[in-house]
Amino acid sequence: MTFSAPFVYRVAVSSKPTETSHPIAFDGLIIERDGDVLTFVLNNIEHGNEVTGVMFDAMLAELRAEAIGPRARVLRIRARGKVFCTGRERAGRDVGAIRKESARLIEFKRALRTSPLISVAEVQGDAFGFGFGMAIVCDFVYVAETASLGFPEMRFGLAPAAIMAYLGEYALPRFAFPLLLFGDPIAPRDALQIGLVSQVCPAARLEADADALVERILKLDPNASRTC
Repeated sequence: MTFSAPFVYRVAVSSKPTETSHPIAFDGLIIERDGDVLTFVLNNIEHGNEVTGVMFDAMLAELRAEAIGPRARVLRIRARGKVFCTGRERAGRDVGAIRKESARLIEFKRALRTSPLISVAEVQGDAFGFGFGMAIVCDFVYVAETASLGFPEMRFGLAPAAIMAYLGEYALPRFAFPLLLFGDPIAPRDALQIGLVSQVCPAARLEADADALVERILKLDPNASRTC
């Protein structure tokens, strides 16, 4: 299955061709390309922007394509609705299906962490479980001060194995372990203090602050920023 769309070339101020495409809509996800910016928009609003298998496959396809031949320079992950992402779909009902879901999750996180694109998570609302983990592994994590964050899996008898593998790279184990063990929500400013997010913004300024960050990144040398 191909997730790309025909591009329309327009002349920018620099006189260089800029790639632009119409948004590609999937069930629960919108993929946009505007010049050097690739954007994933979570749009599974009725289910708390939970990431489904279809959404995983679509995002993975784009990340794989960028790893082979980068066309964009920035990956922006955003969401529609009041929450950012409350987790992932757990559709597996047997051992084989559950292992397949786990393998896809691990591959997605690996592709996001190793992508040549500089990634920016724009967390406008609550982010729990996989949603919080996805934001954390991005290069920049901008969070609205009104959001709630956390890993509630243990409250439902589910060990958050995927996030356990790398959370210690972003926060000291003494801070990270209680978050996973007890599943208590954490305020954005507390997450900032322990290194899990980059910046906490007033909700009304989040989009503008993220826009400014993207503009700053695009002013950098493309080759240097891809290898940074």
